[in-house]
Amino acid sequence: MEVNQAKQEHLLALKVMRLTKPTLFTNLPVTCEDRDLPGDLFGQLMKDDPSTIRGAEALMLGEMLTLPQNFGNIFLGETFSSYISVHNDSTQVVKDILVKADLQTSSQRLNLSASNSAVADLQPERCIDDVIHHEVKEIGTHILVCAVSYTTHYGEKLYFRKFFKFQVLKPLDVKTKFYNAESDLSSVTDEVFLEAQIQNITTSPMFMEKVSLEPSLMYNVTELNTVSSGDEGESTFGKMSYLQPMDTRQYLYCLKPKPEYAEKAGVIKGVTVIGKLDIVWKTNLGERGRLQTSQLQRMAPGYGDIRLSLEMIPDTVNLEEPFDITCKITNCSERTMDLVLEMCNTRSIHWCGVSGRQLGKLSPGAFLSLPLTLLSSVQGLQSISGLRLTDTFLKRTYEYDDIAQVCVVCPYTSNEC
Repeated sequence: MEVNQAKQEHLLALKVMRLTKPTLFTNLPVTCEDRDLPGDLFGQLMKDDPSTIRGAEALMLGEMLTLPQNFGNIFLGETFSSYISVHNDSTQVVKDILVKADLQTSSQRLNLSASNSAVADLQPERCIDDVIHHEVKEIGTHILVCAVSYTTHYGEKLYFRKFFKFQVLKPLDVKTKFYNAESDLSSVTDEVFLEAQIQNITTSPMFMEKVSLEPSLMYNVTELNTVSSGDEGESTFGKMSYLQPMDTRQYLYCLKPKPEYAEKAGVIKGVTVIGKLDIVWKTNLGERGRLQTSQLQRMAPGYGDIRLSLEMIPDTVNLEEPFDITCKITNCSERTMDLVLEMCNTRSIHWCGVSGRQLGKLSPGAFLSLPLTLLSSVQGLQSISGLRLTDTFLKRTYEYDDIAQVCVVCPYTSNEC
């Protein structure tokens, strides 16, 4: 949309045109199953349609090119290109021509001119051409302001400008979900799973070139979007990674704390910044777009003052035979604790050892490994419960039920859980 100032006779004419590539013709395929009433009629019609791609008739993109008939849509993350031409329509020489192009957004004003130096003179019927490029990083209303100043043959200084308004739209709808997990039986704890749902909200298909997660400093990331096939991994979305309009795709990532932070429960507990998504796509004839989300944040896991986890536990144990486990007790608070351990038997689980023993003082962020022995009097899948920790400083008690599960079998029979 062009907005002009009050009309005034000028020696120079300004023309601005957006540079866009031709687009591929799009159609809406109509399909049905062979057992339906039309049979193969719709499929045959699409094969006979000259605008469709041979072998991929159901794909919305065709083989034909269409030239842009209007300004078109501009989406966030794409590159806006424009051609600016200043033509001398008069019969006299114009001097000191300065062409300036600015882009006004809701938050800033950017200078897009390739050169800020003035042209000494412009002969009649000659023109000054310039091409500007800008990667769009904001949505909403944008105004391209093109200003021209020059001096006439008689020394009169003149100035005019034109405004071109356009909207920048949102190409993708990105939603994220976090799942906090605890890998109690490994040295790396506090895994975070991120599910990213990406929806194409444009009117044309996209080729998703890259969707990656750049983790924060405390995490390493593993992409879970490939399936191992021989020596190479194959994408779960297939070889043709197209995203049709209004289609949604889910990407999954696993983040693990780096080794230097894995043992610092207090540090990991307070980490809410996970990282940011980097999305690169191509549209039409290879036009590239790129988006980076802001830093993604999750709800920090709540461990309480004391965290009890398992470092070692056997998968299967024998009925009424003692077995060993190793517990890890971490002080997640900001104060020193003096802990006492109590072991309470349940119907199926019996603790071996002295209950009510002193564990000593545990400073903030510190942990201790505690080997324990117990036995089960009931066969099957049993839940380990009945541990109680008491902080003698504050007289505060912490109880832990359903710590883990163990499979109990009878060594004299073949019956297992």
